[in-house]
Amino acid sequence: MEVNATPRPKTSGQENNRVSSIDVFRGLVMVLMLFEVMHLQDLSSAFPGLVPLRWLLFHTSHVAWEGCSLHDLIQPGFTFLVGTAMAFSIAARWRRGERKKGLLLHAIWRGLILVVLGILLRSLGPGRINVTFEDTLTQIGLGYPIVFAVALLPKRFAWMALGMVLVGYWALFALSPAPPVTFDYAAVGVPDDWPHHHDGFASRWNKNSHVAWRFDVWILNGFPREHAFEYNAGGYATLSFIPTMGTMFFGLIAGIWMRDLKSAADRFRRLIAVGAIAIGLGVVLAWTDVCPLVKRVWTPSFALFSSGICLWFLVLLHWVCDLRGRDAWAKPFLVVGANSILIYVLNGVIANPMRKAIEIACSPILQSTLRPEVVRVVSGAMTLCVLYLLMRGLYQRRWFIRI
Repeated sequence: MEVNATPRPKTSGQENNRVSSIDVFRGLVMVLMLFEVMHLQDLSSAFPGLVPLRWLLFHTSHVAWEGCSLHDLIQPGFTFLVGTAMAFSIAARWRRGERKKGLLLHAIWRGLILVVLGILLRSLGPGRINVTFEDTLTQIGLGYPIVFAVALLPKRFAWMALGMVLVGYWALFALSPAPPVTFDYAAVGVPDDWPHHHDGFASRWNKNSHVAWRFDVWILNGFPREHAFEYNAGGYATLSFIPTMGTMFFGLIAGIWMRDLKSAADRFRRLIAVGAIAIGLGVVLAWTDVCPLVKRVWTPSFALFSSGICLWFLVLLHWVCDLRGRDAWAKPFLVVGANSILIYVLNGVIANPMRKAIEIACSPILQSTLRPEVVRVVSGAMTLCVLYLLMRGLYQRRWFIRI
C-alpha cells in the first residue's frame, strides 16, 4: 500500500489515464455506501404512513434474499469499476515499459492485501481473528489476480472467461443435490416460514442450504475459530467471488471499449446493447426459476442484471461528464472516489463510533427537539460531513491511498 502525493490532473475523455465518468461513478457508489451511517430506515419506521419513506427504506437497505434494490448495487458497482479501471491501468503500465511478470506479481500482491483488509474489517472487536471471505474487499481480492491475468491476454479471452465463470458457477449449483424436504432450516438461521424458499430445481439456491454454504462449513472450520462455523446469518458465501469475477469481466470489457474505441457512437452502441442483453438475461433466468436473482450468493442472474445496470449508468455518466464536459456538479463524488479504499475502510472502522460520539455530544440539543429516530439520521449526516471534509483535505493535498 502506498500514499500517492503527486498531482492528479483533471481529465476529460480519452487523452490520458483518468476518465472523469469512471471517477464520478466510483464516488457515487461510495457515497451511497456511506448513507448507511444515516440510518434512513429509522425514518420509515417513525413515519410509516409516508409512501416516499417506504421507497427510501427499500433502496437504502439490502433485500432479504431475491430481488435488487439500489443499495444492492453498491458492491456490484464497486466491483465493476475495478475491472473498468484495470483496462486503463494496464495500458498505462504497458506504456511505461513494465513487463508482464512484474504486472502479475503486483496483481497477486494487491489481491492479497485486499483479502487481508477484508478479513481485518470482519474481525473488529474483541476475540481472535474472524477468518471469513464474504467482505467486498475480500471477494474482489480473491478474484483480482485471475481477472488481471486474463486482461493481459487478447480481448476475446475476457468474453470466454466471462462465459466460463457464469455458466460454471450456475452448473455448480444446478448439478448439486437439492436440500431434502426435511432439511432443518432453523438450524442454519433460516425460519421455517421464510417466504423466499423455492421448491423443485430452484431450491438449490435456498438460503444456507446450497453447495456454497456446504463449502464454507468445510473450509472456514479449517481455521482457528472461537466457535465452529455453522452458517452466515446474511447468507453470504465465499464462493461468490467466482461470479464476482464475472462482474469484473463486464467492467474490464467496458473499460477496453472506453479506452480503445475512438467513436463515441460505437462506445454507446456496444455498452447500451450489452447492458440490455445482460439485464434481459438476468430477468428471464430469474423469472423462469432457472437461476434466482440473489445478490447474497451472487447468482449468475444477479451478476448479469447488476452488470447491465452498471453498463447503462456508465453510459450516462460518460455522456454527461466526458463528452459534454459537465462534471462540475460531481466534484464531491470525485473527492470521495479518489480515495475509495480509504473511505471504505473508514466506513467500516470509525463511521458508526463517530456517529455515536456526535450523538452523545449533541444530545442535549438534538434530543430536546427531535424524535430519537430523527436524531440518528441527523448525527449520521453530521458524520458524513466530517468524513467528507477529511476526504476533501486529502484530495486538495493530492494524497491518495493506492494498493
